[in-house]
Amino acid sequence: MGRPDVLDELAAYLLEHDPGHPLRVGIDGWCGSGKTTFRRALADRLPAGARPIVELDSDGFHHPRAIRYRQGRGSARGYYDDAYDFTALERLVLRPLGPDGDRRIAVKVHDLATDRLERVEASVDPNAVVLFDCTFIQRGPLRDRWDQVIYLAIEDTVARARGIARDANALGGSAAAAEAYDTRYLAACRIYRDEEHPETRASILIGNTDPHRPRRLRH
Repeated sequence: MGRPDVLDELAAYLLEHDPGHPLRVGIDGWCGSGKTTFRRALADRLPAGARPIVELDSDGFHHPRAIRYRQGRGSARGYYDDAYDFTALERLVLRPLGPDGDRRIAVKVHDLATDRLERVEASVDPNAVVLFDCTFIQRGPLRDRWDQVIYLAIEDTVARARGIARDANALGGSAAAAEAYDTRYLAACRIYRDEEHPETRASILIGNTDPHRPRRLRH
């Protein structure tokens, strides 16, 4: 199947689910697995007017640099533990969207460009589908806060090549990007895989090694 077929099927599947509050959909996967691209494509496939669609950017939920790099700029454990403010995500997004929540959420808590704390809030329609893509979103207390989790399965060599190509300019060239992926980003993803088994726990599994031909593996 090509991308439109997979995404149309997935969109229809999600629209069938009404938990009585906004549907909280997490898009999970390794660094370089194509989460943001997939999230945007899925949002485009959800029929206009069927239900409100809310897309949240994981960049708005980073910790400040002082926290992100407190274990060292090359630390895999530091990236896994400290990159994202998952406490804020749970408290200010997932809980308010859940049962008995007031649906008043933070759409960001931090500005990545300025490295400043910056909380922006919005109210969410009770019938909305909320899409959030980020690595590590099935950790600990977050695990039970999602109504659906889509995991993008990908070969680690493909994730590495894709991430290096995407981030080479930002990380100081291809060699520096390769080192960062080897020692920090993909190493952190392996910690996540070994500790949390996210591919097994996700409710929906998509093969995304070829982003132009994603494959439905489970849902």
